[in-house]
Amino acid sequence: MAKKAVNPAPKQEQKSLEEALSKSEQFFENNKKTIFGCLIAIIVIIAGGMIYNAKVAQPRQEKASEAIFPGEAYFMNGDYSTALNGDAYGFEGFVELADQFKGTKANKLANLYAGLCYAQLDSMEIAQKYLAKFNGKDQMVAPAALGALANCYATNGEYDKAISTFEKAAKKADNKLLSPYYYMQAGIIYESIDKPAQALKIYKLIKAKYPESNEGIEADKYIARLTSK
Repeated sequence: MAKKAVNPAPKQEQKSLEEALSKSEQFFENNKKTIFGCLIAIIVIIAGGMIYNAKVAQPRQEKASEAIFPGEAYFMNGDYSTALNGDAYGFEGFVELADQFKGTKANKLANLYAGLCYAQLDSMEIAQKYLAKFNGKDQMVAPAALGALANCYATNGEYDKAISTFEKAAKKADNKLLSPYYYMQAGIIYESIDKPAQALKIYKLIKAKYPESNEGIEADKYIARLTSK
């Protein structure tokens, strides 16, 4: 008796799967560069103001702000290990400072910097721990920090948390620059984990609320692809 043939997956289905996997892998790589890059740029602009406000608030705030200042220079120069662990000249490192100055604005900033440093060093699980501690209220830094945290979740395979955190970042930002970007990341992850209906809903939301954004323009092709299946 002839053996019963096992039908291979259709070539088109295999190709679609390969494209989805490739897109998912590229998403994580692009996110690491883009989200953390954007966040660093935002911090450069806003951190100075946060530190100034901390300095004039009270002596402890001033001490904390002065303590983290050298780490910011290391961070901006890409010396993430020294920024985290300190140097031989008195700077103790963001990890130590995050523990020392709890309850201050500088403490929040130290946690944020520590999370970003670990992320740049590809220690995403540790980065996730520190980024989760940052709960700032600034309308640019806070959602950007959530976006970085969402990227950690995605990289660590916690896709549901990544999606919900990207959506939270989008809502918290509530602007035409960051919100559509974070919604788009949520939609892409939905697609990568084979949830096209949820992805389509996100893309339609972007198109409806942010039609003139880059993501709003790009959403057309995503919607067309999903609705043509």
